Amino acid sequence: MTYEHFKREGWLYALAFILAVGLRFIQLGAMPLTDIEAAPALQALQIAQGLKPALSPYPFYILSTSVLFFLYGSGTDFLARFIPALTGSLLVFAPLILRRIKPRPSLFLAFFIAIDPGLISLSRQAASPILAITFLLFAFGFFDQNKPRLAGFFAALALLGGPSIWAGLLGLGITWALTQGIKIRRPQSTSDLEVDANHQPSNFDYRLSTISLVVTFITAGTLFFIAPNGLSSALASIPTFINSWLIPSDVPRARVFLSLLVYQPLAFLLALFAIIRGWVKGSSRIIPLSLWFLVALLLAIFLPSRQVADLAWALIPLCALAALELVRNVFVSPGERAEIIGVVLLTAFVWVFAWLDFSGLIWIPTDSREYIVRFWLLIGALLLLVFSLLLIAAGWSIRTARIGGVWGLALALGVLGFGGALGSAGLRGMGNPELWWSPSIPMQADLLQKTVSDMSEWSMGDDNAVPVIIAGVNSPALEWTLREHHVVLAESLDISSSPDFVITPLQDDPTLSASYRGQDFTWRQTPNWNATLPQDWVRWVALREMPQSGETIILWVRDDLFLGTAVSP
Repeated sequence: MTYEHFKREGWLYALAFILAVGLRFIQLGAMPLTDIEAAPALQALQIAQGLKPALSPYPFYILSTSVLFFLYGSGTDFLARFIPALTGSLLVFAPLILRRIKPRPSLFLAFFIAIDPGLISLSRQAASPILAITFLLFAFGFFDQNKPRLAGFFAALALLGGPSIWAGLLGLGITWALTQGIKIRRPQSTSDLEVDANHQPSNFDYRLSTISLVVTFITAGTLFFIAPNGLSSALASIPTFINSWLIPSDVPRARVFLSLLVYQPLAFLLALFAIIRGWVKGSSRIIPLSLWFLVALLLAIFLPSRQVADLAWALIPLCALAALELVRNVFVSPGERAEIIGVVLLTAFVWVFAWLDFSGLIWIPTDSREYIVRFWLLIGALLLLVFSLLLIAAGWSIRTARIGGVWGLALALGVLGFGGALGSAGLRGMGNPELWWSPSIPMQADLLQKTVSDMSEWSMGDDNAVPVIIAGVNSPALEWTLREHHVVLAESLDISSSPDFVITPLQDDPTLSASYRGQDFTWRQTPNWNATLPQDWVRWVALREMPQSGETIILWVRDDLFLGTAVSP
């Protein structure tokens, strides 16, 4: 089934892509790589240097990034995140490829994808699930378009995208089984938003698609046979995913669900409206999407090793449901505009008032009378909005109340969600932690790297001449920070060797203190998500302020390497 595309559709998709690129590439290398990101980035750098390291189960990321490192000559934080950022930007074209969705809902979905805080954050992380998500959606889209070569090509890349692909396939498989079990029937009449959910591509050449998949899997998975262990790395994603069901997590289930309300408030409410409408009317498309969202959400919540990033697979059906609901409220006749604009302004004003009242709670003691008054004022504002819309529906029309309420909601919560997008992109700085960030960010990585390079220059005349021994610190991010130096890892320090530079955990070592000078650096800093009070969460939602604990390391430099220090004969 095909649909006619509307005027300027291509330009609007280009605008969505530009917006996605901006939010994913601006200051892409400003935040240092975390340990989770640095491990596969180091492997990519080693391949670019002609080495043959053991690979993590992210073969596509590692091998494609190694090509960038080889062309550039060395690795950078920007290049380490380039492939996920580019792939995440291209995800906005996935709705255009899907034939089952009409052009206007597809375009709204593209913009939801472009500005979604979770998808933005994943696109700015090395070796993230965004690779598997994008490639699998592209594979399904080309399958829907009856293009077997492209479907097989992207299916292979999805299998090389990392362990997250199995969570996605598991969720889709459960969704398909549930959909078949309840035997959804197509409505008698179809609107502008309804499509045939049972549509299947005719005469799809599975043999040609399989050949394309196998050839791509072997060539891309080995980087044209340069790194044969890429295939074993891809297969290792299966036991890695299985082990994720055996390893406990310190992330509570409530935090995963809270992230939906904080980062996707508009999409969540619109999707909720769409789900209610779809199940009441028996929509042949909203019901499968709602099942997919629910299954993906439950998998993310009940996965024993859960992280907020596991919610990524639920964001696609969530955004699709939100787009379907929002597009229903686009068409406004000239005679309705004045009333609807008034309702939009009223709705937006009440939401802004409620937000300001909520933000004011952070400055008031929780046991005070003023706090209780403000809390009930917040509840009253939301109830006032509900009653106002009911009165408008009774006095004017349900349509006026619905369209005005939805666009007022979009105006107020859209601004809030866009602020979350900027925060998830790291554009507000590392001092404002976000739930979607990788844990344990090296706060002073740039300062440490500059200090080591300066000391090497002063003592040897070369920025990278002096080797660095890392003793007792297990941190791939530290190895990545010092990648231009010769780094030696050791469990403990043999002081009889008198190394030039030594990095240790924070400790009182009399031997080092006697013959070395030390400078401490704040290394892995982690927000205290699990040791917070409700008031701390209110402050974080409003200001993104959260108590953090940090790990300190010490850079020791031998005394005789400092300028003006006499060398003992």
